[in-house]
Amino acid sequence: MLFRSLNNSIAKALIAMCCTCAFANTAELAIRVNGIKSNEGTIGCALFATAKGFPMDLKAATVQRHDASREGVTCRFAGLTPGRFAVAVSHDVNGNLKTDTKMFGLPTEDWGVSNNVRHRMRPPNFEEAAFDLEEGKTASIEVMVGR
Repeated sequence: MLFRSLNNSIAKALIAMCCTCAFANTAELAIRVNGIKSNEGTIGCALFATAKGFPMDLKAATVQRHDASREGVTCRFAGLTPGRFAVAVSHDVNGNLKTDTKMFGLPTEDWGVSNNVRHRMRPPNFEEAAFDLEEGKTASIEVMVGR
C-alpha cells in the first residue's frame, strides 16, 4: 500500500513538472485595439509568425474576431512559441470577414498593425510591424485602427 501511494505521488509530481515545463516554454500576447469608430461589425486580430501573407492574407495567420466596441477590444493569444510576430487588425463593419479595399488595394475599412506603422501608398511590411515575444512572458501591445 505504501509503495502504491509513493508511486502515485511520484507520478503526480512528474505530471506537474511536465505541465509546468510546457507552459514555461510559451508566451502570451494581449492586443488592445483602440480608435474603433462604431459598435457595428467585428474586430479581427490576425497574428503572423512570418512575413508570408502579412498583412492581408488571413490564411497565413492565426485569427480572432470580437464584437466591435467604441471603448476598445482586447484580443488574447496564449500558448505561443516565443519568437518574432506581427499583428494586423481590421474593423469588419459589413461582416464579410475581410478588409474591403477600393482601387489599387487601399482599404475602405479601418485597419492597423503592430508598432502602429502607417504608409500612404503601400501597406506596412512584416519587419516594420514585427516585435519579439519572450519565453514565459505576457506581452501587451496597442494597435490604433483608422484609414
